Amino acid sequence: MPRETLGAIEAGGTKFVLAVGPSPDRILARHTIPTRDPAETLAEAAAWFAAQGGVSALGIASFGPVELDRTAPKWGFITNTPKPGWADCDLVGYFTRALGVPVGFDTDVNAAALAEHAATGGTGGGLAYLTIGTGIGGGLVINGQPVHGIAHPEIGHIYPRRHPLDTEFAGICTAHGDCLEGLACGPAIIARWGKSLSELPADHPGHAIIADYIAQACHTLFASVAVEEVVIGGGVAQTPDLVDRVAARARELDNGYLPGGARHAIIAPRLGTDSGITGAMMLAKAAAET
Repeated sequence: MPRETLGAIEAGGTKFVLAVGPSPDRILARHTIPTRDPAETLAEAAAWFAAQGGVSALGIASFGPVELDRTAPKWGFITNTPKPGWADCDLVGYFTRALGVPVGFDTDVNAAALAEHAATGGTGGGLAYLTIGTGIGGGLVINGQPVHGIAHPEIGHIYPRRHPLDTEFAGICTAHGDCLEGLACGPAIIARWGKSLSELPADHPGHAIIADYIAQACHTLFASVAVEEVVIGGGVAQTPDLVDRVAARARELDNGYLPGGARHAIIAPRLGTDSGITGAMMLAKAAAET
């Protein structure tokens, strides 16, 4: 593998996806490892990149929360994640030392948003990427740049209005109970109904309930940050007809009010399951050019 090859990591709570290639749109090899404890997982990832012949820059798209302020002492760290063993993990520092190359770093959802925005040709208004899976996260790209602010968006932890058929469930978020993640992530669905959303019968009320909560998040994004498009990925989002249900419910919630509402779109990822790893490759490319 030539030294000009870029490396990428999509660091998830259950698996790390690793990739190498000369550009974000040309991945030559990829590998998936389970997310175990940090020492074992990071060492296995570094060894895989070394076995590919090394890389010239690395991009990391990570689960969070993470520290994105480059002036902060813990830039590049996973911070107060509830995932056992991973709080205060220095991801960027580890790979900077292990590989000796520049490292680009952002959240997994911001990276996915970057990749989806690039897939549009970089045109149009702002874009949000929501992942609905083991947790719920959201990334934003406005004017071609990911949104950080004082930290990074935590769209999974907004509070939706409770659906009238879902008033008794307390929610499972350890911090907030019935926030969006606490009500609509995969484990919350199973906690209520004993099955994943895709396993429930087509006429089960759970489909409308979950679509309503996600549609509220989409409406909030359209109304508050004026994005043109919300891309919905993650395991739960692969439930047949869910994205269409969300889009229809979001139109009902808007009720024809928002400026530009006719251009609002809620879609499945253009890049399928490759949004995150493609975005990580983009982070590597930016790091190589800095």
